[in-house]
Amino acid sequence: MSEERNIDRLEAAYREIIDEVDDLDRPGVAGTPKRAAVAMAFLTRGYEQSLETVVNNALFPSENREMIVVQDIELYSLCEHHMLPFVGRAHVAYIPNGKVLGLSKIARIVDMFARRLQIQEELTFQVANAITDVTGATDVGVIIEAQHMCMMMRGVEKQNSRMKTSAMLGAFQDNAATRLEFLNLLKG
Repeated sequence: MSEERNIDRLEAAYREIIDEVDDLDRPGVAGTPKRAAVAMAFLTRGYEQSLETVVNNALFPSENREMIVVQDIELYSLCEHHMLPFVGRAHVAYIPNGKVLGLSKIARIVDMFARRLQIQEELTFQVANAITDVTGATDVGVIIEAQHMCMMMRGVEKQNSRMKTSAMLGAFQDNAATRLEFLNLLKG
């Protein structure tokens, strides 16, 4: 399906939704269906991306066997249950196994999976598994902390709640010292 057709279909769907809650002839919302359609296409662009194109061959040989950590990667996603945003940070670590990944590619991997309808628990493991798939590293740790608008704006309306999830693979799961090193590096 072409992007233009997708935008047209999204716009028609938003037109119906907005018509249920507001007057589509009101100047402030007259252009909203189109704007919302374009925004939704942007917010879910991760469906149009693949791991191969995101990484774009940015793998480099390396003898390094020490932990690599990229922390505080901002992420923005939509929960698959209410289609409301959740926003937060991802912290990704791995121990190379002959190859290192270009630094920006780690953030791009997080973005690719975050820009889909998601639950945080799955997002965390998707990022960890993708790092393993791309680098061949068996030792990967991912921690995501986020605030969920579905919990803040509706439901229990808890403004200061934050969810933290982790995916620990290989030594990050099996070796307490490796896990502790990762957690300590995040404090610095």
